[in-house]
Amino acid sequence: MNNSNTKLVFYGAVSLDGYLARDDHSLDWLLGTEGEEEIGATEFFSTIDIVLMGRKTYEQIMLNLSDDDFPYNKGKECYVFSRSLTGSDNNVKFVNDDIVDFTKSLKKEKGKRIWIVGGGEVLYPLLQERLVDEFYIQFAPIILGSGIPLFLPSDIENEVKLLDVKHCKQLAELHYELK
Repeated sequence: MNNSNTKLVFYGAVSLDGYLARDDHSLDWLLGTEGEEEIGATEFFSTIDIVLMGRKTYEQIMLNLSDDDFPYNKGKECYVFSRSLTGSDNNVKFVNDDIVDFTKSLKKEKGKRIWIVGGGEVLYPLLQERLVDEFYIQFAPIILGSGIPLFLPSDIENEVKLLDVKHCKQLAELHYELK
């Protein structure tokens, strides 16, 4: 596990059947489910120092926003893993490095909280290396039937310990830590 007190945390919503997004990466089923204040996202965000996400998640977020509305860089370091985009834009720094190596270097900083936003493709290699410390998973009141799963198939088992359960209007939030 992690000795520097830096925590790598997944926080996000999924459908009741475990999908982060539709097959086309759309989040239309989630938008408007609840206000951020009602589900605790604002409070959670205040505890974060660094934001990590994949390019597809970033592009999906930006479909509905202008640069001025991008919510994740407000006083935070924000990195997007990409094989094709380089440098930075008004919101983020693009990272072409290996996800695991880059995240390990961030975890060496003392006392930081790093948020993995969306994307099973980013989460998967971090879980394979047991780098994720906590999960806050909110289950939305919809069964999509298909889509992009939170957890990709793996031969590696990760045991978790339930820390808390919250009822947030129509969402149920489960808070786990990796054992």
